[in-house]
Amino acid sequence: MEAKSLNAPSISNDQHDFNSMKDIKNVFRNLEKLLRDASWFDDDWEIYNRGPYLQLYKSNWHNHNQGGVHFETFIEAPQIKQKSFPICMHAEEDCPSQPEFIEKFLKLESGRIKSWKGYQTIGKGYHICERTMPLNFKSLEQRIFEELNRLRQLADSIEQAFDEVKGEPEW
Repeated sequence: MEAKSLNAPSISNDQHDFNSMKDIKNVFRNLEKLLRDASWFDDDWEIYNRGPYLQLYKSNWHNHNQGGVHFETFIEAPQIKQKSFPICMHAEEDCPSQPEFIEKFLKLESGRIKSWKGYQTIGKGYHICERTMPLNFKSLEQRIFEELNRLRQLADSIEQAFDEVKGEPEW
């Protein structure tokens, strides 16, 4: 009989035991495929997938070095231990006029974001909004996909906030 490590975190509900990050990496690989196969995913959308960490963003969101505007989720050791993980939107240091961008974006979308179950707007540092999800393996890829699909609806307002920061309204 194989000995089980005492340090190996496990998920309740007897749905899955995490003995390695391989399981999580498979979830994120499957998630990337779901995203790429989505009807809305076109040449403007990009995915950065680093195993247990994924960003979804558009090519003009200043995120070429993963430090611009993006939607993000990750399941690493601390999240496994807490049995929960975040799905969030960030505007990091490569975002032009970062504080102004965040302010303009939240002025456009904070009402909609707050109306979504479990989401909170943050607006401090690079954090724009976040939802914490319970970590279990029941339809995990599908649940993350649904949340990223919800967040991607903010794309037009992200573009509008970029235009307003540049002083170029689209009307």
